[in-house]
Amino acid sequence: MNKFFLTLCALFSFGHAYAVDLLPDAKLAESAPTLKKGYVGAGISQQLLHGNFEWVNPYGIAYAKAGVFINDDHEAGGQIGFRFPYHFTGTDQNGYYFGVYAGHLESIELDSEAHTRLGVGVDLAYVMLNANRISTISVGIGAAEKVEGQYGGEKETEPQLQFAYSLSFGVF
Repeated sequence: MNKFFLTLCALFSFGHAYAVDLLPDAKLAESAPTLKKGYVGAGISQQLLHGNFEWVNPYGIAYAKAGVFINDDHEAGGQIGFRFPYHFTGTDQNGYYFGVYAGHLESIELDSEAHTRLGVGVDLAYVMLNANRISTISVGIGAAEKVEGQYGGEKETEPQLQFAYSLSFGVF
C-alpha cells in the first residue's frame, strides 16, 4: 500500500510541475499584496440582472454571477467566467482583459413556455481594478444551446452578442 501511495504522489508531483510550466505569466502577481482577494457587487449581463462575486488572483479575475432575467418571465440564471489581463493602460490594474464565460445566456419564451438557454462565449473587457473596487464593461460573443418547445417550436444555436457591466467592492 505504501509503494502505491508513493507512486501516486510522485506521479502527481511530476504532473503538477508540468502543468505549472504551461500556465501563462502571472500579470497581477506584483500587485497582489495591495489588492483584495474577494469583491462583491452587482451588474447586468444582457438581460440578466445579477449579484456577483469576483476573486482576484495572480493570473486574472474569476467571477460568478447569479440573478434573474429582466424580461417578462423573470427566470433565474447564472454565469461563471475568467478574465486574463492582456494590456494595462495606466495606474492600478486598469486595462483590457480577455475572458471566457459559461452559463445562462438568455431567457426566451417558446410555445408559451419559458426557457433559459445555457451557452459559452468569449469576451473583451475593460477593467478598472484597485484595492477598493472592480468596475468592468465588456462585450462578448457566445452561442446558446438549441431549445425545442413542447409544440415543436425551436430556437437554433446561433452566435449572439453579450454586453455586460458590473461594479464590485473589495470585501476581503
